[in-house]
Amino acid sequence: MKKLLLIVLIMLSPIANAAAASNYVDASGVSVAIMSQTPNPARPGETVELTLSVQNFGNENLKNIVVTAQPEYPFSQVNGESLTKTIPYLNARQDDDEAATVKLKLKIDSDVPAGAYELDIVTTDSSGTTKTTTLDIEVRGKEYAQIVTISKSSIDFATEEQLDFVVTNTGTSPLKNMQISWDDSTGTILPVYSSNTKYIRYLAANQSVTVGYIVMADVNADPGLYQLDVTLQVEDYNSNVSTISTKAGMFVGGGTDFDVAFSDNSDGELSFSVANIGNNEAYSVKVSIPEQDGYTVSGSSSSIVGNLEKGDYTIASFAIAKEGVGNAQSTPNGKSSTNTSETSNELKVLIEYTDSAGQRNTVEKSVQISQDTTSANSNVQTNSSSLSSIVYIILIAVALAGYVKYYKKRHGENPAAVQKLGSLLQHGKKKEGN
Repeated sequence: MKKLLLIVLIMLSPIANAAAASNYVDASGVSVAIMSQTPNPARPGETVELTLSVQNFGNENLKNIVVTAQPEYPFSQVNGESLTKTIPYLNARQDDDEAATVKLKLKIDSDVPAGAYELDIVTTDSSGTTKTTTLDIEVRGKEYAQIVTISKSSIDFATEEQLDFVVTNTGTSPLKNMQISWDDSTGTILPVYSSNTKYIRYLAANQSVTVGYIVMADVNADPGLYQLDVTLQVEDYNSNVSTISTKAGMFVGGGTDFDVAFSDNSDGELSFSVANIGNNEAYSVKVSIPEQDGYTVSGSSSSIVGNLEKGDYTIASFAIAKEGVGNAQSTPNGKSSTNTSETSNELKVLIEYTDSAGQRNTVEKSVQISQDTTSANSNVQTNSSSLSSIVYIILIAVALAGYVKYYKKRHGENPAAVQKLGSLLQHGKKKEGN
């Protein structure tokens, strides 16, 4: 039995030695681990620098250890950077603090989604032993947001206005627990129905969200440009909060509105009251009567009335006649008719003014003109024409009477002269009748 056992041991010895040799080769392999990563996590579209710890935990010293990165998506080689590093010597059975370090730089694809990606590192020593170590590299997009637009650049006084902020995640990673707020240090612009702080629970990459406020400007404030201080707080996946501060300009003031009413009819002129019923002063106000069907303006059709403060009013007068009122018109059968109602009683009035923002504006108003007023204006013109004709006839008669007196005094009772005078008078009567 002893001889048989010895023979078995002798036969198994090469196999054990081979196995031991195999275990030794594996045991003498090289360990590769990540010491640090910059940035951590890696960012899409940027480079990442890996600092690797290379340690010989085997029983034999190693020479010329080659460390090679074999990048696959989303990793690639950086121009001008080698994927291979060489370590001249590694002692056997190294402790952690005796390990060698190498640095490798890799490029991250710009469109890669966030996640952990594998990177193979291959080590080869002078004996030809090769080992592949797979490392996990975390890639995460940038957590960054910005306020892209604000819906308005100006608001009016004492008027509820909708003010929207559009917030966009311009990074490549989702954002959570965002907080947006704004403030006007003068207190002129304030939110109503809510506070000045709103919250956004989640915002995906390249997505936008609209945050709305109802705001109002103090009616007693001066028109002008006011500064809004906007603050955006962003929380990343590590619960780190970053603050983005920016400024926006908001003009308070601008346009206004007017009310126009018929005021008076005197001496053939129509007068209108023009009132500034808005919340802003109007500068260089001009009132005009534009060309329109049914009305005729005699003389100037525009009147400059100067500045009008809010709540103030002025009077503008124009010589206006309504076409067709009391005028004889020929009909197809040759008879005459009088047109009294073919045109509208609404008169268009234009108001031009410069607002508090320096912009020139035009407002059109329609004013109701009574039929009696326009008829009276037309009758004034008709009566004036008739009066002129009567005065002309009287002057002719007076001139003829004077001439007759002078003629008789000079020629006496001469029959021929009297006959000639009669002919002249008869001709004068015919002319007067015409």
